[in-house]
Amino acid sequence: MKRSIILLLVLTSSVFSACNKFLDTAPQDFVTPDNYFNTEADLDRALNGVYNRLIDNFGRMYCRGLFSFLVISDEFFYKSITVNQLKVMEFDAGQLDVGKLWEVAYSGIDRANLLLENVNKPVMDEAKRNAIKGQALFLRAYYYFILVDNFGGVPLKLSSTKSPTEAALPRASVADVYAAIVADMKEAEPLVNDISSYTNNERITTTVVQAILAKVYLTMAGAPLNDATKYQDALTYVNKVIASGKHSLNPDYSQIFINHSRDINEPKECLWEIGMYGNQQGAVQLAGSVGIENGLECPDDNIGYSGGALHITARLFNLFAADDPRRDWAIAPYKYVVTGGVPTKSFYTAAQIYERTCGKWRREYETQSPKNRVYNSTNFPVMRYADVLLMKAEAENAVNGPNADAYNAINMVRRRGYGKPVNTPDAAVDLAAGLSKESFQAALRDERGRELCFEGARKHDLIRWGLYVSNMQSLVPDIAATAPAAYKYAGNAAKNVTARNVLFPIPTTELTINHTVTQNPGW
Repeated sequence: MKRSIILLLVLTSSVFSACNKFLDTAPQDFVTPDNYFNTEADLDRALNGVYNRLIDNFGRMYCRGLFSFLVISDEFFYKSITVNQLKVMEFDAGQLDVGKLWEVAYSGIDRANLLLENVNKPVMDEAKRNAIKGQALFLRAYYYFILVDNFGGVPLKLSSTKSPTEAALPRASVADVYAAIVADMKEAEPLVNDISSYTNNERITTTVVQAILAKVYLTMAGAPLNDATKYQDALTYVNKVIASGKHSLNPDYSQIFINHSRDINEPKECLWEIGMYGNQQGAVQLAGSVGIENGLECPDDNIGYSGGALHITARLFNLFAADDPRRDWAIAPYKYVVTGGVPTKSFYTAAQIYERTCGKWRREYETQSPKNRVYNSTNFPVMRYADVLLMKAEAENAVNGPNADAYNAINMVRRRGYGKPVNTPDAAVDLAAGLSKESFQAALRDERGRELCFEGARKHDLIRWGLYVSNMQSLVPDIAATAPAAYKYAGNAAKNVTARNVLFPIPTTELTINHTVTQNPGW
């Protein structure tokens, strides 16, 4: 070993003596903050890099994880997976996907920090600069929202990494992380553009900031902070979105998801979507797995392959009334089978509830060709107008009780779900009047479960309502009583849930290099 080092030093000295003139030349193709961020185009590229972490080629963000294996709840279980998997909640702090979620979120934060530190360098139009700054501020806050939601208090890093030898940061409190999130989002609100400035809904706009900030406040009002004063703040921000007049419900529930599969942007219903591109073939690596990871079972590549990994629980199925049209769209009523080389639809019987899969995004509607078995260009909706209205109903009920505004908001969602005019009262589908505050909240929880199933909301909602552990544990006898013998394993994830599962463990990779960080309880 020593001989090799000495030889390397000799060779290095020779190279240095022969190349002094070359080494004196300033590098032209090495990107640093000193020679970058000099133009508007540089800022745009850097901003794209901040957005990029929301996809993550390894699937921990919205490519797959945040609507599937990272948000296990009482909605679904994984087909044929029984033990030793994150998918059945049997894992430890060394679990790769949990570690990657942490890593990718902090990568997005660091990219945002670097952009914010250099956003004032170029000479450019100030309105455009502000829009870039506002998006970077919001995205930094959103990555922290993902982190605090999943890990609790985390190190709060608001400047870019300059050196690998920088001092490690301890965990900030949950309250301090949320304070930073709110500060960034409030600063971003007047800076970002209106939705009408874009031809798609993949950028952060004014109403996106307002809607997500309302979601943040609703979360702060619930567990673990339980700050009930934040319901009023949530109400203020959902009212801003509604008053903008920029958004409305698509009259056809199923069309929302058909549009996603067809790569059609619809900013009226969908305020913000994570933009997926291509099918991971070629130079652009920005595809996702919406409708594949969580698709209806189909073995045919031309229609669009999906193994149908996410199977539904009877609890979710029974949450819908039999005449609610959303049930047989959100939950696949059929799968594809191939007989004699011909693919056909095979409809499930009433006894085959546990064989049914997610049906919201159906690959038969995709227009891209050829279709890839693992990746596609279907966008994922982070915030829909239906969610805004349901947040309105929840916040209104919390602040003022179940008043007319709260009823109107939830009933608009229900009417659309049943294919009725959203602004016309309909006794057949409207939520019954005269409910207590507690009964209205219970109805609101069920409505969110129906409307937003498979959209990554259920686990988050149950945790902020303080119901995650009890709902998962009560799922065990439910499945034991309702599942056929071949699907008794569907309760395995629920069996493994204890109080520690309200949060993920701080990853082993972080604990190894940051000795100021403590582990979450139970891990």
